[in-house]
Amino acid sequence: MGHPFAKIKHEMMKMVAPTLFFFVVLHAVVIIRALMVKSTGISLPTSISVIVASLILGKAVLLADMLPFINRYPDHPLIWNAAWKTLIYTVIAGILHYLERLFDFWKETHGLAAANHMLLAHINWPQFWAIQILLFLMIGNYCAFSELGRVIGRDALKSYFFGPRVDLPAQWQKN
Repeated sequence: MGHPFAKIKHEMMKMVAPTLFFFVVLHAVVIIRALMVKSTGISLPTSISVIVASLILGKAVLLADMLPFINRYPDHPLIWNAAWKTLIYTVIAGILHYLERLFDFWKETHGLAAANHMLLAHINWPQFWAIQILLFLMIGNYCAFSELGRVIGRDALKSYFFGPRVDLPAQWQKN
């Protein structure tokens, strides 16, 4: 009976880091978006919707990490895998960002084709791409640190930031 609960606990613990990352990043995006659209009358997502999106994206990262092609360059320099994952996650984030806007227009039109047409006619493309660039940079940082954690170990990476610091592996120490 304890085995299923242990598996659930293990999966939930793996989901904490990406979920917290997306929670912080999406709140930063909401704040930046609020500053960009101040006094326009456009409604912004609430913290509850950001929490839900963070949970969805956190789980999406874990699911994506299980795909066989996601860890495409494990024996190359870290930048290869980090760039590859950044590209994939940014494309997914872009699709979700577009679908979020599409949903807002769908509520008004009640038709997918009409909503898409209205979205394409009324979207603020500079704002959309500004948010995509921001997400790209933040996701790139996440992927870089994730790859570093994969190589040196999550516990070692965590100790470098939060202490107590563990020693470097013997092969990395200066002779």
